Amino acid sequence: MSRMDKYKKIHEESQKEEKKPFGFRREMKKDEQVEPEKPTYKETSYEEPKKTYQEPEEEFYYEDHYQEPKKKRFNFKLPAFKNPFKRKPKNPYEQKTKKKRSWKRILVMILIALLSYSVVAFGVGNFVAKHDSSMPKMETQEFNGAASENGTKNILLLGSDTRDNISGRSDSMMVLQVDGRGKPKLVSFMRDMYVNIPGVGENKLNAAYAYGGADLVRQTLKENFGIDCRYYAMVDFQTFEKGVDALFPRGVQIDAEKDMSAYIDEPITKGPQRMNGHTLLNYARFRMDEEGDFGRVRRQQQVMQSVFSQLKNPLVLLRGPYAAGKIWGYLSTDMPNTFILGNLFGFAKAVGGIDRLTLPVDGSWSYIDTANAGSALAVDTNQNAQAAQEFLGK
Repeated sequence: MSRMDKYKKIHEESQKEEKKPFGFRREMKKDEQVEPEKPTYKETSYEEPKKTYQEPEEEFYYEDHYQEPKKKRFNFKLPAFKNPFKRKPKNPYEQKTKKKRSWKRILVMILIALLSYSVVAFGVGNFVAKHDSSMPKMETQEFNGAASENGTKNILLLGSDTRDNISGRSDSMMVLQVDGRGKPKLVSFMRDMYVNIPGVGENKLNAAYAYGGADLVRQTLKENFGIDCRYYAMVDFQTFEKGVDALFPRGVQIDAEKDMSAYIDEPITKGPQRMNGHTLLNYARFRMDEEGDFGRVRRQQQVMQSVFSQLKNPLVLLRGPYAAGKIWGYLSTDMPNTFILGNLFGFAKAVGGIDRLTLPVDGSWSYIDTANAGSALAVDTNQNAQAAQEFLGK
């Protein structure tokens, strides 16, 4: 083999070695060392090797980075369904947004709850009263009431010592106004006033109830004092006691004006104390002293004021609907439920106090002896009528 052929062979082998991938180690063939002959400097011509097409070398990965070829899948996606019960993962970096409370909504819900409770409690109390066998039922009387000129609807309150509708005289007479301006107003009438009773003649004011019931009392007040009454409510003593005990199981706090013992069931001592329904009734009716009917009317107003003022107690307010239903079941009245509901705010204002007036007013009366009624009070009806109109109309 010529020297030129040897060089060509070595050149071809070196090109083959370069074609091998980089992942394999080259194995160098150890050829026997051949001492090259000293070259002779002769001009030789080299032919450039022809470029042949070579396939791209495949990348080789070591075992640590080997990945299986991905399998071809169908490009089909199922519809996404949200699980309503699945809890979302909490993001610790997410700030919770505080929900704003709707105070109007909370207030409306509280009012609805209180109204529902009041209606149920009132119904229960009313049912208990109407099915109380120990109390005779009182029938509603005929009452041709009329509203006042200024539109107010006054209520005639009558107190009697019997549950028989028209027997005996009325023990107390008042006119209550709750739909006027300002505080509720209460006018008390002395029962010994000598007045003209329509169709009967002159007699004491409390005789009007014995002659013609609540409607004749209304006519008498209208003729003598110019006071119109739209509704009436008659309370007997037993109803008063039961109503007070239902509202105030521990009694009514009141400051007794004086010691009392004559013609009452149990003596009453002067000073602050708690009175149950029966004791409070004796205190309001007592008149066996030098003041007579004047002192009794004043104490009746004191009792009314004490009862209304102590309605502020939350526990009393919770018992109020039940007690009101019970009293309502015992009453003889022509007041419709619509009037009560429409004037709840007016009745509630009585908790803050009541404006009071007693007829006859000072300087408008004198004691007289009569042939048909005994000792009585002669009154100036014009002066008292003017005082009543100003009081109820302001």
